[in-house]
Amino acid sequence: MSTLKNGLKAGLKTTWSLGKVIFPITLLITMLQFTPVLPFIIKLVAPVMGIFGLSGEAAVPLVLGNALNLYAGIAGILSLELTVKEVFILAVMLSFSHNIFIETAVALKVGVRLWVVLVVRFGLAAMSGILINLLWSGGGEIAQYGFAPEVAAAPETWFGIFLLGLEKASFGVLQLAMIVIPLMLMIQLLKDRNYLQKIAGTMGPLTRLLGVEKNTSLTLASGLIFGLAMGAGVMIQAVQEDGVSRKDATLAFIFLVACHAIVEDTLIFIPLGIPIWPLLLIRVITALALTIFVSYLWRRAEDNRKEVVST
Repeated sequence: MSTLKNGLKAGLKTTWSLGKVIFPITLLITMLQFTPVLPFIIKLVAPVMGIFGLSGEAAVPLVLGNALNLYAGIAGILSLELTVKEVFILAVMLSFSHNIFIETAVALKVGVRLWVVLVVRFGLAAMSGILINLLWSGGGEIAQYGFAPEVAAAPETWFGIFLLGLEKASFGVLQLAMIVIPLMLMIQLLKDRNYLQKIAGTMGPLTRLLGVEKNTSLTLASGLIFGLAMGAGVMIQAVQEDGVSRKDATLAFIFLVACHAIVEDTLIFIPLGIPIWPLLLIRVITALALTIFVSYLWRRAEDNRKEVVST
């Protein structure tokens, strides 16, 4: 009974904490879609698209994906006639940088610094776009999309726009609760039955490779499986209760920024008609290489500080 009570309490607390962020942001961004604001931002960004090998109109899915989520970005792609190369570049860029407002809020709650999140996410997105554009000479044929989502009729009044925003925001919080509450119940059960040590043991090779402590394993597992937003409840609880240090939380988030929700965020690109295995490999290799490099630099800096103090 105590397991059920504590798990439910943790799930509701996490849902409330994140819902206070998700609801207003989703409502605001949805309403901005029907104002001159988003078109203005898209017009502002369009001239720099050529750096990434993209046409000016490709700014639409980039802005939508970052302001909302991957599904909004994909909907934007499906509305355009783009080459396979352009779609692949967009897919890789959006896999690194999407849902920026909500997922950044999650990172801040875990204790990761704002500049780290923004530099890593936008930096990886920009660098990947530039490199793919320079290194890949193929993909010039027009992309053939598998299917397109149903497009609902746009509301014609401000009240209708507001109701649409309320609907999307409420659904976002409900979707979060449906995942977070059962997840927190499961985690509480694992804790009470001492199964977490076994989970930590299976992820030992990954935590050692990344240079983080074993107590970071639950944060990594939840992010890899559920993503940053949906796995946030476990991450926040792990940092608060399991003694995950700021350094380990930052390294885990750097890894997860490049490689989170690896199943969902890979499979949803299948309808775009692009090769998904290269997309997955790019994410995994980038996550490992970047996190190991940052961990090495961090460790060197700590060793240098110890030497200075000892002398």
